[in-house]
Amino acid sequence: MFKPNLIHIILLLSFSLSGCAQNKNNKEINMTTENTIIESGTDTATFGGGCFWCTEAQFELLNGVIKVESGYSGGTIKNPSYKEVCSGRTGHAEVVQVVYDSSKLDYEELLEAFWLSHDPTQLNRQGNDIGTQYRSVIFYHSEHQQQLAESYKRKLNDSKAFDSPVVTEISPFTTFYKAEEDHQNYFNENGSQPYCQFVVAPKVEKFKKVFKDKLKK
Repeated sequence: MFKPNLIHIILLLSFSLSGCAQNKNNKEINMTTENTIIESGTDTATFGGGCFWCTEAQFELLNGVIKVESGYSGGTIKNPSYKEVCSGRTGHAEVVQVVYDSSKLDYEELLEAFWLSHDPTQLNRQGNDIGTQYRSVIFYHSEHQQQLAESYKRKLNDSKAFDSPVVTEISPFTTFYKAEEDHQNYFNENGSQPYCQFVVAPKVEKFKKVFKDKLKK
C-alpha cells in the first residue's frame, strides 16, 4: 500500500471486468513516430502503465500537455497491430507518447503523474489486464530523463513508499508505433463503454483530485 505522506495518494484499482484486450479488431498498419521535438520549448516522454486507454485519459488532463498518443514501444516487431501486441509475443508495451510544454510542465511532474496513475509494484499486470504488454515502463528519451527516472524510482523504494518494491522498467526509447485510430482519445470517444465506466472513469476522477492544481482549465 502506498503511504500518502510522500507524494499524494496512489491510484490502485481492482475491477472484475476484462481489459482493453477485448476491443474490436484493429488496423494492421501503424505509423512510426520518432523522438522529435515539434517546436522550441517542447519535449517528449513515453510511459507504459497498463491499458493505454487509462493512461492517455489521465495525462491529457495536465496543463502543459500538448498531445498524447496511444501506441506501442519496446518490442521486436515493426509496425505491430493491436491484435499482435495483445498476444504478448511482440515484446511491445502499450504506451502513451506525451508531447509537452516544458515551460509549463517538467519531466519530474510527469514522473509523479506516471507513478500515481497505476500500480508500479505489479509485474506485467494492472488489475485484470495481464501480460507483458501491460508492464509498468518508462522509455527515456535522454540521459537527463534516465537520471531523473532512476533517481525517483530509487527514492520510492528507499523510502518504502509502497509495501512492495517498485518494479517499473526504465529503458532507452527506440521507436514508437502509433496505435490504430480507434484507440486514440478512446475514453472521450467511448465513455459509455463498460470498461470506460468502471475502470477508466474512476482512475480519471482520482487523478483529477490528486492533480487539481495542475489540470487544464
